[in-house]
Amino acid sequence: MFLHELTAKQIRDKIVNREISALEIIENIFSRIKQKEPLVKAYISLDQEGALIKAREIDFKLQNGDVVGKLAGIPIAVKDNICTKDMKTTCASRILENFVPPYDAFVIEKLRQEDAIIVGKTNLDEFAMGSTTENSAFHITRNPWNTDCIPGGSSGGSAAAVSADIAFMALGSDTGGSVRQPASLCGNVGFKPTYGRVSRYGLIAFASSLDQVGTFTKDVFDAALLLQVISGHDCSDSTCSSLGVDDYLSDINSPDDGLRIGVPREFFSEGLDSEVRNAVMDALGIYKKNGAKLIELSLPHCEYAIATYCIIATAEACSNLARYDGVRYGLRSQLPDDNIIDMYSRTRAEGFGDEVKRRILLGNYVLSSGYYEAYYLKASKVRNLIKSDFEEAFRNVDCIICPTCPTTACKVGEKTVDPLEMYLSDVYTNLANLTGIPGISLPCGFTKAGLPIGMQILGRHFEEKLILQVAKLFERETDFHLKTPKLD
Repeated sequence: MFLHELTAKQIRDKIVNREISALEIIENIFSRIKQKEPLVKAYISLDQEGALIKAREIDFKLQNGDVVGKLAGIPIAVKDNICTKDMKTTCASRILENFVPPYDAFVIEKLRQEDAIIVGKTNLDEFAMGSTTENSAFHITRNPWNTDCIPGGSSGGSAAAVSADIAFMALGSDTGGSVRQPASLCGNVGFKPTYGRVSRYGLIAFASSLDQVGTFTKDVFDAALLLQVISGHDCSDSTCSSLGVDDYLSDINSPDDGLRIGVPREFFSEGLDSEVRNAVMDALGIYKKNGAKLIELSLPHCEYAIATYCIIATAEACSNLARYDGVRYGLRSQLPDDNIIDMYSRTRAEGFGDEVKRRILLGNYVLSSGYYEAYYLKASKVRNLIKSDFEEAFRNVDCIICPTCPTTACKVGEKTVDPLEMYLSDVYTNLANLTGIPGISLPCGFTKAGLPIGMQILGRHFEEKLILQVAKLFERETDFHLKTPKLD
């Protein structure tokens, strides 16, 4: 087996046991990036020099018998909307093209404390707005399983980097499914924790009540390892929970006798691809064979989720992006202007792409005088009804299993002419963001054309440990997570 095919845990073990040096790992991964990145285009920027310096530090520690961190020597990719000190953070937008943060996000501080090595910043839909990673201002990322297809979005760069074995782990952000959806389409494990479990400090805001930092890994154990590192209270984020963090790695292989799995009938109705449906039903059969009880249930208000999400997300986006005015951050138009309003307008016209402009316009409309109660207030009430549906469901089940996406990856350009079609690809994922519950996507099959299919497991607030155990049970019984794309 080649080095790049190993999991993060396997790499860390080899480094700590002195079977291989951190420097060799970094040289190996950048050699792989040089070969495969032109095909996938997962990264916006790379930091080979910084990675080599960090690798030498880790090797020096080990030579001196010093203790190293939980992620010692593991090459990690970071979505380019998470602030990294002295490294560009562009949000894949012209308006932040040359922005270099003077500080690290909370999750980056945690990674550095545990001796992870950040190899680069990954591509995304501009300001995390999109479901295909075609809305980047710089380039389109390709799906490693079929480079004619999209990797999903908005964290498509991070998902593609892990699947193409040009990163062992990656961070992304999930506002409506932007970790789980690309993980499903690229065939890796994507985890969105409970809202408040991981600090959002340093994550550039899109929709503040929905955004959450999430993880991409090759298997469930690595997901537990990375989540363990980035979780915990942060006084810089007032929405970050002070609840203690479970030990996600202990008992991850515990048997789940008597597990009650909810199967929402609305998730298996019209619009679901037959191959996706069959793969998820087969996965449910594996749980049943292992002693789980499958319980059909209903989430009656989930049909309003896309509309609710669009109103809330765009309203919060237009507020958050108002700060990009050419005065305080990033780009300022160089065209002559007669007044400050013209300067604002020209800066935003030059700096933002079409999808961002569309969402800002929608957000201003739903918040405008005379429409607030008709749209935003009503959407907030429906959001509470959706939360009530899940609270009722979790009285009778331990978790919910459903497809992550209604279809597999589409061809590049297939959905760009119809934004509504693109929004519908998140129909099964944005419920977790509206309710704040945790969710994981993991591979559960492949289509006849060889594209990955993802299964989603949703749980109660702060029950990440149970979700990981349930996901690990499936991994023990199958080998979908071991398959890799033939990227030639």
